[in-house]
Amino acid sequence: MNTIKILFVICSVALFGLPGKSQLTSEKSLSPYFHVKSQSKVDDFPLQASHSQVNIVGTLADVTITQRYKNDGQSPLEAVYVFPGSTRAAVYAMTAVMGGDTIRAKIEEKQKAKAIFTKAVKDGKRAALLEQERPNVFKMSVGNILPGDIVEVELKYTELLVPENKEYEFYFPTVVGPRFTGESNDSGSGFTNTPYLKEGEQSPFDFDLSCSIHSGINIRLVTSPSHKIDVRYPDLKSALVEFDSEEKNPAGKDFILKYQLAGDKIESGISLYDHGDEKFFTLMMEPPARITNSHIPNREYVFIVDVSGSMSGYPLDVSKQLLKDLLVELHPADRFNIVFFAGDSRLWSESSKSANQENLETALQFMNSLSGGGGTYLLQALKTAMDLPKAVGPEARCFVIISDGYINVEKECFDYIRENLDRANFFSFGIGSSPNVHLMDGIAHVGGGEATIVNGKEDGPKKAEDFRKYIEKPVLSKIKVDFQGFKAYDLNLKKVPDVLAERPLIIQGKWKGPIEGKVCISGLTGSGKFQRCIDLKDANQSPDNSPIRYHWARERIRLLDDYRLNGYGDKLQKETLELGLKYNLLTAYTSFVAVQEKKVAGEKAVLVKQPLPLPHHVSNMAVGFEASVKGISFPKSVPARPNYRIQSMTFNGKRISEPWAFEKLWLDVFAVLKKEVKQPCFIRIKLNQNGKILEIQKDGTAWLNFKIQSLVGKTYSNLSIYGQGTLEINFHQ
Repeated sequence: MNTIKILFVICSVALFGLPGKSQLTSEKSLSPYFHVKSQSKVDDFPLQASHSQVNIVGTLADVTITQRYKNDGQSPLEAVYVFPGSTRAAVYAMTAVMGGDTIRAKIEEKQKAKAIFTKAVKDGKRAALLEQERPNVFKMSVGNILPGDIVEVELKYTELLVPENKEYEFYFPTVVGPRFTGESNDSGSGFTNTPYLKEGEQSPFDFDLSCSIHSGINIRLVTSPSHKIDVRYPDLKSALVEFDSEEKNPAGKDFILKYQLAGDKIESGISLYDHGDEKFFTLMMEPPARITNSHIPNREYVFIVDVSGSMSGYPLDVSKQLLKDLLVELHPADRFNIVFFAGDSRLWSESSKSANQENLETALQFMNSLSGGGGTYLLQALKTAMDLPKAVGPEARCFVIISDGYINVEKECFDYIRENLDRANFFSFGIGSSPNVHLMDGIAHVGGGEATIVNGKEDGPKKAEDFRKYIEKPVLSKIKVDFQGFKAYDLNLKKVPDVLAERPLIIQGKWKGPIEGKVCISGLTGSGKFQRCIDLKDANQSPDNSPIRYHWARERIRLLDDYRLNGYGDKLQKETLELGLKYNLLTAYTSFVAVQEKKVAGEKAVLVKQPLPLPHHVSNMAVGFEASVKGISFPKSVPARPNYRIQSMTFNGKRISEPWAFEKLWLDVFAVLKKEVKQPCFIRIKLNQNGKILEIQKDGTAWLNFKIQSLVGKTYSNLSIYGQGTLEINFHQ
């Protein structure tokens, strides 16, 4: 196994998060700086080594990260660092080795944990606190680390790996680049307070990562686009991954592992874990790699379109264009209908009609006669769509909700979607320059899918084509899961959505009693009835399946978050807290805290924020300063317009996981935006393969501003690694 030099993130405040969390509030936006409140040499608290062990079982990844730090300074330290993670990560354990003692952290209510840590540090005791800043950002605080101390921290988390285009991806972030949050901090800066070294200057540590994959289905291929790896296959359903001995990984490079599963039929597998007091299972049905027409049932598409007052004008125009792009791609054998909703609902047709040319033209004429107005209630529109007459024979029904998200979505609406997944598939399109992404994501998640954001008319054809490819091949519809002799309960899905060619079926739950019986999955394909039974004697039962327990709870918490983020959180906080405490999970309301009971420090600990090298391909300009970390402040960066925020940022239609890489570009644009734009807007920037700007648009048309147009032709060479594409940014007041 080769040891590789990379870098890790140590910072002090929440990181840049998308969508919609970047509030631009500071007129005097300063660059980040590093400050130590002491004359002593205390800025040496380097991460010496990090090892990550990844164990992938089915679609669940269990990750153990072990980090070793040393205080080479002359005073006790209190270190604060923040590290990235997946929004699906369930952090379930933390252990700290401090002063020779191994301390297993306890899960506590968040405010209680903070109070325990603060008191321990004040009393001169070693202590560690792990908090969730955001669903994908975690903060560790370590107090009273004596000079010469070596501290080891071990974190454990698990996450769900959901395939896209039949390919699974495990993404291990190792660095977070400089981010502009826009939120005021102690210095008045809109940047995170992460200190960075000069471009090219590194503070390396030893890093290694090993990974094992165990699947209920044969593994076809394992690759890594980011690293050279060595892969061994102990059997058809297992793989062991290490870094290749020739791997020379530059600093600031995240690890990406991809793998594909085999099979040209509908294949299924089930994994079990017995925790003693509770028993958990995960059932996975992966669609076949090759889809024939015989697999595909007929389809019915019901478009549920928001025509309320907030959709008037530009958003409704975008919706009409999107509908046109979707309708023209339907097959003649498909059926379709349209439900328009605001204060009430209005059907285009009393029953869905064939997607022939005559019906398509009639629907488009009817749609063009509409204008936005009135309030908005989605629940009645869903019920209207559900009451449409069904076809005779197998047919996959898809509901496509098109809205800007500024609608009245009753709690009962989320419940209704979850309870009817066996009757229809639910998809959401967020429309306009600044849609309510939280709500559209929530609707998609409870419906078992993903939200699509369409900002302008030009997006319509591409997004419509991507969506059509995603949903056009329902391999199995009207699915029933029958547990025969296997006592299953507390399922994550009340009803089961269709299996699509691009989306697997995953069911998680608990069971009681012995491992016996069968799980039978039935439904309809284009060629007729389908049924397959899985004998529990063939199930994969192993201690390695322990992540199943945590992920079952994490999915339940994630569902509660969907309700909470959309205004239904007052009564759900208690349930989230109880789940976090019972299953030992880090949540918005729980934290891990570890305290060594003996007093070790007599003087006050100094707060230290570790300086970092800049990520690969990122220049000093990314943080707006001639970088240094020796206690000095830096020149001002781009001033921010108050009360502006970035609602979302995408590249080629996909949300950006590395927004810092594009930061210099959008800050240049924002320098003009803050002076020229008085209302929410949508910015589109087209780049060639070298990172050269080809065109800049605002709200779908050319931005005729001299300073903006002067950026056309400018090259941002660090973006060349992303290739040719379109960067889209939604600014919102």
